[in-house]
Formats: sequence, structure tokens, C-alpha cells
Amino acid sequence: MNTIGANLDATGLCVGIVRSRFNERVGLALLDSCVKRLAELGAAGDAITVLSVPGALEIPLALKKLAATGRFQALIALGAVIRGETYHFEIVSNESSAGITAVSLGAGIPIANGILTTESDAQAEARTTEKGRDCADAAVEMANLGRAIDKLRP
Repeated sequence: MNTIGANLDATGLCVGIVRSRFNERVGLALLDSCVKRLAELGAAGDAITVLSVPGALEIPLALKKLAATGRFQALIALGAVIRGETYHFEIVSNESSAGITAVSLGAGIPIANGILTTESDAQAEARTTEKGRDCADAAVEMANLGRAIDKLRP
């Protein structure tokens, strides 16, 4: 039996991060914890590319463009959609998530979705450190899993 386990070694991986500037304080906190965790896992500073876009709905297109470069083994989406008084929250939450999934499946590259969807600023701020770290872990693990699966080809 062959078993492929979790591998959180980011050495040699190129990771792209797209951050929404909407709810900027939350996005920057997510980015900070994510980049720190990638460094802890062995990612080189010059192997991490960070860019920002206006909001969560713009994230999938930026991810698609990054994926098309062929440079990255994993991508990460960061941002926050905080419920307001209108239906807009559901649209932005659902469409950004669907777009991220479509890009990941279409490009065949893992994308860790770190777009928080919360009821309040306080909830978003309380989740930034853990979510940023979780996204770094997921991106690295899935990139390494993809590499391990590729090695199974005859």
C-alpha cells in the first residue's frame, strides 16, 4: 500500500498571494500571519509574490492570471467580506468563493481560500491570525501533495 502523508515543507515552492484591499486592516493582518507562517515552513522571501486587488470579487481573476504564469505551485486568496444590511454580502461571498474554486480546478493548482465571511468586524479580526496560518499550511500541503501525485505517473 502506498500512503502519501502531509508535507508542510515549503522549501523550493513558489506561492502567490492575492489580497483584497476592502476591509484593509483585516486583509493586512491575514497577510502578515500567512507570510510569517510560510517563512516558518521554509518558503524563501523571493518565492512569495503578493498583490492586492480592490475587493473579493476581483480576487479570482488575479488568481487566474497568476496561475497562467506557470510559476506558482500554490496560491492563496485573502480578504474579508463582512455582513452589512444588504443582500450584497451573499453575492460577494458566494461568487468570490465559486470563482476561486473554478480557477483552482481549471488551472490544476491549489488555492487556499482565506476570504473570511463574518457577521462583524470583531469576528473577522478575531480570526485573522489563525486563518492566515491555516491558509499557508493548506497551500503548502496541497502543493506538495500535487507534486507527490505527479511522481506516481509512469
